[in-house]
This record gives sequence, structure tokens and C-alpha cells, in this order.
Amino acid sequence: MNPSQSHARDSAHDAEVQAQLCAYNAAFDELGLRFRWDERTLTSLAMIDGEQEQIAAYIEAHHAHLLKAYSAEFLSRAILEKKNARYPARLQMRVDRAPHPGQVTHQPQTSRWSERMSYDVELPALAGV
Repeated sequence: MNPSQSHARDSAHDAEVQAQLCAYNAAFDELGLRFRWDERTLTSLAMIDGEQEQIAAYIEAHHAHLLKAYSAEFLSRAILEKKNARYPARLQMRVDRAPHPGQVTHQPQTSRWSERMSYDVELPALAGV
């Protein structure tokens, strides 16, 4: 890949990340939630399969007090519906390097976000919250 192709790919990925952040943050605002995601938060959550599961994991990790009044499923579904109304695409994880042919990569396969959270994925806290 030449430098101009790499730059174009990076620019497209950056634009995608910004579009996702704008959609999520607008959804939070519309629902009266005091969440504000940044690029680090979005990309760290992207390791969890499923957008609704990502949102639920974030709520449980950083805003567990909300779970006294609402279920994680209800909140994450409401947020995702608002987000998808603005920008329905899901963030694709960028792979900078593909493994060599014949190289086997092992990643833990888990079926539930709560199991993935047991790997101590550190989700950044929001500034000012």
C-alpha cells in the first residue's frame, strides 16, 4: 500500500469515527443522558460484539446508578435506536496489519458481553462527569 492509499484509508476511518461519535453523543443528548463519548471510548467498546452490548457494558461500567431505574437492555436499546436514526452504520474495527499466510491468531471467543468484560477491558471514564 502506498502512502497516499494509507492516508486515504486513515482519513476515511477518522471520518467514520467522527460520524459515529456525533450520532452516539446526539442520542445521549436527546435522551437527557450526561454521557459524552470520545474516540478512545468508542474504539475500546468496539472490541465487544454488538452495539447494544457495547452500550450496556458502558452503562454498567460507568453509570450503574441508572440501572436502579432502568434495565441495561432498555437503556441500550433506546440509545441505539436514537443513534441509528442519525447514523445506522456500525463502526468497523480497523486492522492495520493482516497476519501472514499460515499464521494463526488466537482471540478468546465469548458469546456474551458480560463474559468479555471479565477480561478487564478498561473503559475510559468521561471527562467532567
